[in-house]
Amino acid sequence: MKATDEAPSQDDTELAEFGYRPELKRTLGNFHTFAAGISYISILTGTFQLFYFGYGIGGPAYWWSWPMVFVGQLMIALSFAELAARHPVAGSVYNWAKKLGNPHIGWLAGWMMLVASIVSLSAVALAYQLTLPKISAAFQFIGDGTGMYDTATNGVLLAAVLILFTTLVNAFGVKLMARINTAGVFIELLATVALIVLFAVHVVRGPDVVLQTHHAGAGQNVGYLGAFLTASLASAYVMYGFDTAASLGEECLDPSRNAPRAILRALIASFVLGGLILLLALMSVSSLNGKGLSTDGLQYVVLDVLGDTGGKAMLWCVLIAVTVCALAVHTAAIRLAFAMSRDNNLPAASLMAKVSPRFQTPVLPAVIVGVLSLGVLVINIRQPQIFSVVTSIGIIMIYLAYLLVTGPMLVARLRGRWVPAGGGRFTLGRWGLPVNVLAVLWGAGMIVNLAWPRDAVYNAIPPHHWYLRWGAVLFVGAVALGGFAYYWFIQRHRTGVLAEHAAPQATTASEATADTDTPVTVPAND
Repeated sequence: MKATDEAPSQDDTELAEFGYRPELKRTLGNFHTFAAGISYISILTGTFQLFYFGYGIGGPAYWWSWPMVFVGQLMIALSFAELAARHPVAGSVYNWAKKLGNPHIGWLAGWMMLVASIVSLSAVALAYQLTLPKISAAFQFIGDGTGMYDTATNGVLLAAVLILFTTLVNAFGVKLMARINTAGVFIELLATVALIVLFAVHVVRGPDVVLQTHHAGAGQNVGYLGAFLTASLASAYVMYGFDTAASLGEECLDPSRNAPRAILRALIASFVLGGLILLLALMSVSSLNGKGLSTDGLQYVVLDVLGDTGGKAMLWCVLIAVTVCALAVHTAAIRLAFAMSRDNNLPAASLMAKVSPRFQTPVLPAVIVGVLSLGVLVINIRQPQIFSVVTSIGIIMIYLAYLLVTGPMLVARLRGRWVPAGGGRFTLGRWGLPVNVLAVLWGAGMIVNLAWPRDAVYNAIPPHHWYLRWGAVLFVGAVALGGFAYYWFIQRHRTGVLAEHAAPQATTASEATADTDTPVTVPAND
């Protein structure tokens, strides 16, 4: 098509605004970018991994958190879509925060997002434990699943296998990743539609089931509201990662048009399909009082409604969804590490930002992200609360990174510095300011809700210790303050586009003989 043939020159010009020259090969089309976003959100991964938590805390009425979270996340996604139309660049959140705010804000956003991505990769990979042993007891390699540490330790083992797989695939290039991801997303979407239909033909109660609270929140000072806000984390944990479509902007055809559409389509499709799965699961399960609902979640519902054979066939599809979700999370983390290293903003930056001429992808970040994710797993081998704690910490940092984009974007709007994309590309027009305000308010509110020190989230199983209950606040605070201290005292004096990655107009003749670790004297922000 003519549009895509002409797109690279325009997109490369926009890339030069950041001082970069094009290095990644543009091979990804419309469905590839959509698949990257929807596989990161991953309907079957998130809903199957966290239904037990939402239902156990809030009862059937927790379903209302799904549309609530969607509306809030849509405000962020709309803001990101405007940014993707204007700046389709690798490491989207990092570069957007840098462009809208300053290099310090950009680094902190990138740092938080990178650590969150590493933790999230571990959390997603742990979903194997929630599915594989349900398919066959042979996958419970550690104990029989009844011991205190059996589930957590076996989960670490299964997750390690998945992370090794995503590391190898990402190291061999974006084309292999895109093929596996696209095939996996296609299977996931077909399985999702099939599951919705199968649940629908087995309904045993009406949709008013979502009005039942099962007396959740009884005895609490704020009643059901407190239980609902806690249960809403199950939905908040799912609907994020849509920015991945923009993070692949330097490898997409016509990204300034394709990425905004992919961001919004991924979120909307996930909301509709995921909401139907959750609703119909509640309508079709044989009993709302089954213990498995608050322990095994949707895996229990699938086996209960579809029987052993049909249920296990569907669980294999869930396993595929978990696999491509982990692949997408790993891919996004690699692009972010590459983007920060290109600005000399990570240790060994010149090596981290090196693009393999054979595989057309940064190989070293793929390996390092994989190794660090394995490290997160190893330190949690004997932690029975690993699922909720690891997931919560990762999501809090992602919401913080998002806020470090939408916040500076709002300031830019109020100061009249925001210039939307032209040429018929996506823009919110006069709705930009109210949407941006809601995005900031939503992000700040959810960060407080996510980090609130609740035993139900961070210390559900004895022994109860204050440092476990406050674990998320302490860990996220240490990452934020420690990371920024490192940047302020050490890294900020080195920041700047590395010579080998700088756009031609940003280089000088003397750079031809300069050391490759020496950054070009191009500011990291306009």
